[in-house]
Amino acid sequence: MRSRVLAILLVLSLGINAFLTWERLQSKPSQTVLRRELPPTRTLTTNILRPIRTNIIVRPQFLTWRDIESDDYTTYVQNLRAIGCPEQTIRDIIVADVNELFAHRRATELFNPTHEWWRSQPDPKRIAEAAAQRHALETERRALLTRLLGPGWELSGSLLTEYPDSQTTLDGPLLGDLPLETKHAVRQIELDAKNREQAYLEEATEQGVPPDPAKLAQLRKETRDELARILSPQQLEEYLLRYSDTAGKLRGALKDFDPSPDEFRQLFRAADAIDQELASIASATDPVNIRRRQELENLREAKIAETLGPDRYRLYKLNQDPLFQRAKETALKLGAPPEAAVTLYNIDRETELERRRILADNSLTPDEQALHLTQTDKERLNSIRKVLGEEAFRKLQTEGPP
Repeated sequence: MRSRVLAILLVLSLGINAFLTWERLQSKPSQTVLRRELPPTRTLTTNILRPIRTNIIVRPQFLTWRDIESDDYTTYVQNLRAIGCPEQTIRDIIVADVNELFAHRRATELFNPTHEWWRSQPDPKRIAEAAAQRHALETERRALLTRLLGPGWELSGSLLTEYPDSQTTLDGPLLGDLPLETKHAVRQIELDAKNREQAYLEEATEQGVPPDPAKLAQLRKETRDELARILSPQQLEEYLLRYSDTAGKLRGALKDFDPSPDEFRQLFRAADAIDQELASIASATDPVNIRRRQELENLREAKIAETLGPDRYRLYKLNQDPLFQRAKETALKLGAPPEAAVTLYNIDRETELERRRILADNSLTPDEQALHLTQTDKERLNSIRKVLGEEAFRKLQTEGPP
């Protein structure tokens, strides 16, 4: 009796289980596999799996870089986005790759004056053509990045690599902490300024006329005014101290003068406004502007003298004299102390004045002049021997001046 009951229960259980199984199969929703549109030239494997059941072992499909990278930039960007790569990382990758591509093109497609090594002076026409090609390549590079990444791609990653032709760096004191939006605005101003100047130079070349310094000065002033609208006075001054024409001219004039940072800043402030006005009338030939130009040059020199003080200004003027430069090079070559340069300079200057006096003396015959000149040169050498000492003097006699 008991075995019969168990048999009946077993049959009922099997029947119920069979019914439940059939019902579940009938009500089971259809499953779809998520796929993205694959690029036509490669198959990209993803890890998108169907809903996991605990009694199924899933074999992971591994993704490799070959599945993502593509020779076509548009496909490359799509592949990176398809795997969930962050947009900033995508921008960094694409910008670096495009910059490398265009760096290679600049290296292989653009003319360099050193290519024509037999010329003493490069061909101006070739130089102008290379500048136009460089501008066209930069325009093409930026257009490609805008098409791939959308407008505003410059706001991500390192701004230094995104402007490979830029001669400026926005780092260090004051400029390094600028917001990315401000850095981008500065870069855009620089690019616009470069385009304006390039367009003007091309126009002048087409018309067969030399560029007008006053027009170039006006273009630079426009750029400065645009920078002043987005930078604080301190930030603008820092930028100009690094990259303006006035600062570049000062650095050339102060070569070997070794000014302190404060001295250079004060000299810049004294000369900057004057240099801007001088540039605006550089090509003027009318009497009024010629007189004004002389007044400005005198004013500039007076302000430099006032800023430096008597002793430093005297050294500044010495550094402008070619004779003093030669004396410094001689002292450096012979290992003489720095102060010896001033003494050597005074010897050479006095010798030169004496030579001029002798040559201008009409009371002397040519033979007498030659005799006096020889005696003057001997006195010069004796004075130099006393300053340098025997060993350094012999070295000077053997090797000659620099």
